[in-house]
Amino acid sequence: MAFLMTFAVYPVVVVYASIVSAMTPGWEFWQRSFIIVPLMATTIVFFIVPFITARFGAFIAGRKAS
Repeated sequence: MAFLMTFAVYPVVVVYASIVSAMTPGWEFWQRSFIIVPLMATTIVFFIVPFITARFGAFIAGRKAS
């Protein structure tokens, strides 16, 4: 799960960071993070986790005991 999340979240972080950096020249890192973190949290909760769970849920959960 961590491997899948890393590959799903990394590109989104890079895109958000690039967009926010371009829109806010001269801002401090913590100020940009204040904008990026809510965007990332929303994207992860509503898009990335459901996508991964729908496609890899059985693999992540493992086999049921018989």
